[in-house]
Amino acid sequence: MQQLIFATNNSHKLKEVAAKIEGKIKLYSLDDIGCYDDIAETGATFHENASIKSHFVHNKYKLNCFGDDSGLEVDALNGEPGVYSARYSGKPGDHTGNINKVLKKLGDTTNRKARFRTVISLIWDNKEHFFEGVIEGTIRHEPSGTKGFGYDPIFQPDGYTSTFAELSLEEKNNISHRAEAIEKLLAFLATV
Repeated sequence: MQQLIFATNNSHKLKEVAAKIEGKIKLYSLDDIGCYDDIAETGATFHENASIKSHFVHNKYKLNCFGDDSGLEVDALNGEPGVYSARYSGKPGDHTGNINKVLKKLGDTTNRKARFRTVISLIWDNKEHFFEGVIEGTIRHEPSGTKGFGYDPIFQPDGYTSTFAELSLEEKNNISHRAEAIEKLLAFLATV
């Protein structure tokens, strides 16, 4: 079985990706390989941040690996929070603060179109490959649901009446931006 390092210690991301991979690949986290470095996301784009993570792990451990960067892009906010999604309110990982900032900036704006975007940088046999996933939706006026993480309670995917935070992990993994990017990564790995 192929082995692959996922350059993250985000337990939510690990759970989503592990559920999607379903034993097709032996997946390891940074914790699994003893990597406790804080990999700074200094890029200006999702591609750059994903690449920073994968290159850091590959350069240090010489293992096949992938890094991802994901975020919410709100049309009425000119694409914000974008690459700053995790630290939009000023504190990394402050989900409530991030949600509140988006809702406050949107106010009563009627254009609530948004999307989640994931970019994966895979380094396989010393070559870098990118995979991207996008899901379109709208921003609710208030949070709803307790599942998921990040902006899930205010993001309603197109074609659904529920937010990501109201969907089961299985339902979310059938349609999410991260799931789409992982499917493209798996399709690639099936050819190597």
